[in-house]
Amino acid sequence: MQQLLFTLALLSFLALDTEAGDWCYQSQFSCDHQCNTPNKWDHANSDCDGRYQSPINVVTRKTLLDERLTPFKFTNYQQIFRGFIKNNGHSVQVGVPHLSTISGGGLSTTYKAVQFHLHWGNSKGPGSEHTIDGEQYPMELHIVHMKHHYTDLSTALADQEGVAVLGFFYEKSNSANRKYDPIITSLRSIKAANGNTSLPPVSLAQLLPPEQNLTSFYRYKGSLTTPGCTEAVVWTLFENTIPLSSDQLRAFFDLKFHDGKPMVDTFRPVQPLNGRQVFRSGATVALTSTALLVAALASALGLSQLN
Repeated sequence: MQQLLFTLALLSFLALDTEAGDWCYQSQFSCDHQCNTPNKWDHANSDCDGRYQSPINVVTRKTLLDERLTPFKFTNYQQIFRGFIKNNGHSVQVGVPHLSTISGGGLSTTYKAVQFHLHWGNSKGPGSEHTIDGEQYPMELHIVHMKHHYTDLSTALADQEGVAVLGFFYEKSNSANRKYDPIITSLRSIKAANGNTSLPPVSLAQLLPPEQNLTSFYRYKGSLTTPGCTEAVVWTLFENTIPLSSDQLRAFFDLKFHDGKPMVDTFRPVQPLNGRQVFRSGATVALTSTALLVAALASALGLSQLN
């Protein structure tokens, strides 16, 4: 059974990669390599010119409270697995056995994990795909799930809500995050495009903030952020960030694209909302209210000291 699940994970892992056409990130474009940069991705796949594309900029004051966005239930996220990690030519991707699932969180059904990958910038600038009030973070993690009854991503992507992606932002830390050692260490073996190696034992939970800190999030309907840009994704963006040291972040810059150039700035620019509503969980409101309260108290204290 375990082997069957791992095989299914591998097939789904490869399925998302086969949609790539002749496209590239802006950092890959040159006189010698004139590829379809993000503003021309619709040349590689017409769906990239859709109305409900991702990523987006979340304007927090325009988000709408949704009481249905209750805390997630993470099942088997603590389970250690032996996966594989790949440089697929435009990102780092890790296949995940389908044992790990999510439910709750306003989702209509249970979704099972398929793979996770990352997007990053360069030594001089940030590289998250989504932004919050215009702020771009150093890096962004996407954990891709599909509805539990599907066996491959291609089928799931034919369903308007067939895929659920959890997005997490990273922040720069003064100290290394040792829970990421399996990932960072493996990067040395996959510097070249199509490099593929086994991953030391790891769990999804160890890569994320503690579960009790995952109640504050944003929700919207969008798309894959690479071609084919299929608009079949329920997006969740978490407020709490993941710390990584500067050295850990820099390890990703040593990877190479297919053309041998440094794999940097692997993010799609934010896309128009086109009338979509972004929702927020109740916990997000609570945190925002607390922040406002602290600011008000600080202001009041400052005024009292002046008097």
